[in-house]
Amino acid sequence: MRTSLFGLGAMALAASLAIALPASSADAQKKYDTGATDTEIKIGQTVPFSGPASAYAGIGKTQAAYLKMINEKGGINGRKLNLIQYDDAYSPPKAVEQVRKLVESDEVLFTFQIIGTPSNAAVQKYLNGKKVPQLLASTGASRFTDPQNFPWTIAYNPNYQSEGRIYAKYILANHPNAKIGILYQNDDLGRDYIAGLKSGLGAKADTMIVSEASYELSDPTVDSQIVKLKSSGADLLYNASTPKFAAQAIKKLADLGWKPVHILDINASPVSATLKPAGLDISKDIISTNYGKDPADPQWKDDAGVKAYFEFMDKYYPEGDKLNTVNTYGYSTAELLVQILRQCSDDLTRENVMRQAASIKGYVPSLALPGLSITTSPTDFRVNKQMQMMKFNGERWELFGPIIEDTGAAG
Repeated sequence: MRTSLFGLGAMALAASLAIALPASSADAQKKYDTGATDTEIKIGQTVPFSGPASAYAGIGKTQAAYLKMINEKGGINGRKLNLIQYDDAYSPPKAVEQVRKLVESDEVLFTFQIIGTPSNAAVQKYLNGKKVPQLLASTGASRFTDPQNFPWTIAYNPNYQSEGRIYAKYILANHPNAKIGILYQNDDLGRDYIAGLKSGLGAKADTMIVSEASYELSDPTVDSQIVKLKSSGADLLYNASTPKFAAQAIKKLADLGWKPVHILDINASPVSATLKPAGLDISKDIISTNYGKDPADPQWKDDAGVKAYFEFMDKYYPEGDKLNTVNTYGYSTAELLVQILRQCSDDLTRENVMRQAASIKGYVPSLALPGLSITTSPTDFRVNKQMQMMKFNGERWELFGPIIEDTGAAG
């Protein structure tokens, strides 16, 4: 699938004008790499429009709609944003094929929000070798916030290990004698969540964790894994998965009549993508964490940021579910992309794109929870380091407790 938000006509016009007019002193200050001109910025992305993670397709659709809105408002410094999207079906080999096409054929300035840990892992070395920014990657695996080894990669999502350490703090404070069973996706996502949990539990990890069960993306269900975890005697389920498999797990818990304390990672927390397909009634009391406003939460009904989001959805993506946090995620990531590009000004080199992404200072996204902000540095690529716990009440998530910031080592 290929979506282009901007045609080539304006490029041709700009080229003819460049021949006819002498370069001004302002023009002399402009710096471009492949994918950027006076009139256009080419951005490449792969999205699981199909496959086992297609619940995330709305992210790419919302982002495309957001950039369309920016273009209608004049673009960034007069440049239109040309977002080129391909379907990678959440398949690493497909992601490699499509990203190579974006870089070598479409000649994008950078990739933006490639979705999922497996797809990002498959292209990370290639993009770093080509010195093409892997910007705001949609993953929280620690390898994507490692500027020393991968200086051209910066992830958007909270670091999975950080999130795992936060869950560990919650467990130790509220369920210190828990017998923990772990369900995890057998990739960097799942392994990082386990590493964070074990790090946070410290010396108690060996005695508290009684069973672990992994699944592959190709597995049809996780039923057998849930049966295994139940039989281990676990009374707390630590669920490090993605929407499709998380929904299956919730259903299987109900089928078995097993009611452990259920902690669900943030990736699988969207109500519309996970809890509604599983069943809202049987999802009650699941615990997770968040860093953004839930549009379904009535406490934000008069919030300026949420109102602007609803207006955007009505005009630019009316077929989308306004209450699905997959779409608020797409909105927030596109908003941050625009902020970074504005910081770039007329220096649209790949090096400067990364420099600006690593130089965000106290930026407050319109849908961030009160008290949260974004700050990055050349040695700390973590975009979101602050979170708040939440519990599902059968209809929506309810926040509780303080804002928690991961102050541990970056990466």
